[in-house]
Amino acid sequence: MPELPEVEITARSLAQQLVGRAILCVERLDWERMVETPAIDTFRREIAGRRILAVRRRAKWLLIDLDAGLTLALHLRMSGRLEVHSPDDKARAHVHLILRLDDQRRLFFDDERKFGRVRLLDTAGLDALEAAYGPEPLDDRFTAAELERILRGRRTRIKPLLLDQRVIAGIGNIYASEALWLAGIHPLTPACAIEAEGVTALHAAIRQTLTSAIAHEGSSLRNYRNGYGLRGQNQEHFAAYDRDGHPCQRCGTPIERIVVGQRSTFFCPVCQPSPPT
Repeated sequence: MPELPEVEITARSLAQQLVGRAILCVERLDWERMVETPAIDTFRREIAGRRILAVRRRAKWLLIDLDAGLTLALHLRMSGRLEVHSPDDKARAHVHLILRLDDQRRLFFDDERKFGRVRLLDTAGLDALEAAYGPEPLDDRFTAAELERILRGRRTRIKPLLLDQRVIAGIGNIYASEALWLAGIHPLTPACAIEAEGVTALHAAIRQTLTSAIAHEGSSLRNYRNGYGLRGQNQEHFAAYDRDGHPCQRCGTPIERIVVGQRSTFFCPVCQPSPPT
């Protein structure tokens, strides 16, 4: 958390406010470990004066394309959020990075748990980041046939496989549970055991779950806010995630919670029957 929908909404909301602006300087950086590359002095020097050309997303990374062939890549991890603030807004104690813009507004990177990361990348670095992740699940090239190819021969349980960013980009714990509920697939099912009909259902469920979450501005469970500081509403539309004990919206059976790969996993024991041993 945040996952693909939240990062996508953050990118869109920041693009509306940042594209065409220039970064004057790094006003605050009080947790230097959040900058993975380059060295801090180089980071401060290279980012100053850069004009913002675009804001977009790759996997769970937010990418701010700058002039001079540079890209500012930011990963929000568990508690991070990015918001644009007016010159007079006071920064919270958890705002560890502030970039001042040429109109005197400021971009705050608020990260309570200090897990967020920042990279300033050249073209080669950006190519390496892009190559580290699997296909985008909302891309037209991510077809049911492509998903079948990904699952074929893998004995890994489907829930942790969906969380593997090298396999499919952007899906996290919330939307894996939601997509598996929608597709009627038990989270412990080996990927290779999902029949063709199930693959088609899962492909549609992944895309529907993510698209719906974006339409509802993402899920705000604790820290997530968009680039304007506004909460999402998708948490009000969960069918499985965090609903243990509540009736399944399809059959009325109480949703159950198990731990898979150290992550809470929510499913309906009737609509998502256990895989054969």
